[in-house]
Amino acid sequence: MFLQRIQLSNFKNYEVAEFSFIENVNAIVGDNGSGKTNLLDAVHYLSFCKSYFSSQDLPAVRFDSPGFAIHGEFMGLDDEHTHSVSCGFKPGGRKVVKENLKECDRLSDHIGQYPVIMVAPNDSNLVHGGSELRRKFFDMTISQFDRNYLQSLISYQKLLAQRNTLLKQMFEQGRYDPAFLQIYDDQLAPIGEEIHRQRQAFVAEMLPTFQKHYQFLADSREEVSIDYVSSLNEMPLAESLRRNESADYKAGFTCAGIHKDEFEFLMNGVSVRKFSSQGQQKTFLLALKLSQFDYIFDKKRLKPILLLDDIFDKLDEKRIRKLLYLVGNDHFGQVFLTDTDHNRVDRILSGNHITYQVITMNPIGDVPSEEKK
Repeated sequence: MFLQRIQLSNFKNYEVAEFSFIENVNAIVGDNGSGKTNLLDAVHYLSFCKSYFSSQDLPAVRFDSPGFAIHGEFMGLDDEHTHSVSCGFKPGGRKVVKENLKECDRLSDHIGQYPVIMVAPNDSNLVHGGSELRRKFFDMTISQFDRNYLQSLISYQKLLAQRNTLLKQMFEQGRYDPAFLQIYDDQLAPIGEEIHRQRQAFVAEMLPTFQKHYQFLADSREEVSIDYVSSLNEMPLAESLRRNESADYKAGFTCAGIHKDEFEFLMNGVSVRKFSSQGQQKTFLLALKLSQFDYIFDKKRLKPILLLDDIFDKLDEKRIRKLLYLVGNDHFGQVFLTDTDHNRVDRILSGNHITYQVITMNPIGDVPSEEKK
């Protein structure tokens, strides 16, 4: 699968723009602020119906515009025909996604059809940020190949919000009603148990691939691991909800469940965040993204599009060389990468005998130029 063409209208810094891509490596080159990362984010929108960098759609609307539109054409899914995907949003309205001109009834039905993996500088938040970021990473990976998992997450979050609203109302009214809570618990528990089971299975299955990629990139003897920490490891969710009823009532929200789970990143048995260097953390995260790629490919037999934002500035030469070795050996399918230095892109990619196209981002308002190598 590869993205053949994309058209943008009032998306971020683009008023109107159109780009054509090759199925190998597409290097997006230009000064900072020229729209390189925004172009990658537009590709991400076609896959996930959302930005990689924000949970809100409004920041993606070009200033003083009525809304944005993204249109993409994909090739090589299941035949030789072009598959079109469109995503549009208007402030105050709803987001609309269409596949082959047919509107998707639910955005969740679209996720996973055109898989994408993004590697970006802000990925360091996966190490240094809160547990919700790590849960989101693993949940979105599983969701790209399992629609039922995504629907379970949506159902769980809806029931959790309703349960929390009830707890808050009971506390404010001074009326504790465990029988009413049980109605939600009976629905919440089996969904939470299934999500927990699938998360456990996912970590266990992807861990060997992740460790292999880390060893390849780092060329070291460090032992890396991911520990899935959950209260459900100790007891079923139904029992945990019963035991925490009093605490939930006083707190006004649900204290235990899969929404509190953690994925601990470990190196030689200790926290990556606390006891590893920046280079080790970057390698850890890149290995994590590569294992994410392999896992999705294994499940869907479809290579995700790989988006590499600003990697030449963020990775040392050894890790770049290792990564490009995988690109040159056709480990990946279509790859997009951004950089500010045209000469560096040519030197690195041509030196690794990789087929690539350079798209030079000119000042805003000018037409970008394309050059195939």
